[in-house]
Amino acid sequence: MTDCIDCIELRDLRVTCVIGALAHERTAPQPLSIDVDLYADLSRAGATDDLGLTVDYGAVCDRIVALCEDAQPQLLERLAELIAGELCGIDGVTATTVTVTKLRPPVAADLGTSGVRITRRPA
Repeated sequence: MTDCIDCIELRDLRVTCVIGALAHERTAPQPLSIDVDLYADLSRAGATDDLGLTVDYGAVCDRIVALCEDAQPQLLERLAELIAGELCGIDGVTATTVTVTKLRPPVAADLGTSGVRITRRPA
C-alpha cells in the first residue's frame, strides 16, 4: 500500500426505498439520494489505465440499488450502515463515507432534506 489518499466519489445516486419509522412511510418506497466516497489506492489504475486495478463504480451503484430495494430499514442510519458494510467488503477499499439523504422528510417544518453521513473501515 502506498501513501496515497485516493477517493472515488459517487454523487446523487437516486434510489427508492421503503424506509422510515412512521406507519405511512412503510406503505410505499420513498426517494433517496446517496453519496459515496470510496477510499482506495488508485495509483496503479492511474498509471496503467486498467479498469481491473480500480473499483468499478458501475458495479458499486448496482450493489447499492439492490441493497436499497431489499433492506426496508426504519432508520437512515441503518441503511447507511448496510451500504458501508457492503462497500467495505470490496477488494482494495480502505474506507468509505456514505451519505443517505431523504428527499421528502416527513416533518411539519419546511425542511428540504434530512440525512446521515457515516465513515467506516473494513474490519
